[in-house]
Amino acid sequence: MAKASHRASNRSASRCLRHKAAALACIALAGCSTVGGTRDDGNDDPLEPMNRVVFNANDVVDTNVIRPLADGYRRIVPEAVRDAIRACLDNLQEPRIFVNNVLQFRLDAAAVTLARFSFNSTFGLAGLIDVASPNGLARQTGDFGQTLYRWGVGSGPYLVLPFFGPSNFRDAFGFGMDIVAMPPALLLDDGTGIWINAGVYVLSGFDLRSRNIEQLDQIKANSLDYYAQFRSIARQYREAQLRAARGLADEPEELLDPEAPAE
Repeated sequence: MAKASHRASNRSASRCLRHKAAALACIALAGCSTVGGTRDDGNDDPLEPMNRVVFNANDVVDTNVIRPLADGYRRIVPEAVRDAIRACLDNLQEPRIFVNNVLQFRLDAAAVTLARFSFNSTFGLAGLIDVASPNGLARQTGDFGQTLYRWGVGSGPYLVLPFFGPSNFRDAFGFGMDIVAMPPALLLDDGTGIWINAGVYVLSGFDLRSRNIEQLDQIKANSLDYYAQFRSIARQYREAQLRAARGLADEPEELLDPEAPAE
């Protein structure tokens, strides 16, 4: 009984940290797109001095521009409209997720993604309503950085990108490929598709930022080293996505807090 209770507690803590990770990844306008690494052992951030400079610059932009705009968006736009926008943005990303599911040989996930896109694009009024999730078709993960990992490509050093936030060399390249070589960029050869893909990422990140204002404020206020805390949780969040690419459980085996006291 005690072991079962302990496992349940661990699962609850894991879910909580994954929610924090999603919030942290949104500090840059499109920060949820690519985060890199696995465990935060402090030994694989050789670019830390430069990364801290970029991280601090991103934080200044977030504090003075993105957060106020996100707060105003949340106050002005009704929740029902914001939920419809969120559903539409998610639906626009389903083709990219489907392609990467196939490239990762996750055919079951690809089938779910295709079904989600079909149902939400039709019965969901062009994606404005998510009718798939309540009917057992959960949203899948799928990006080209994840695909490269599935193919055996190493991550390279941890990297904080201007504006887009935490990543690594592999995931930064994958992010670029998702923008320039995924639908609708492949279908529209005049450059319009690239702008659509980039716009979806930016708007998606902005919407997620508006949904995590209090969470990010709390994490920032309670962090002794905001950079290290951000890096740790972002890595753990990405670890869950990378495990999904290999068909493993979506929970990391262990979630680490760099500010926790040593045992």
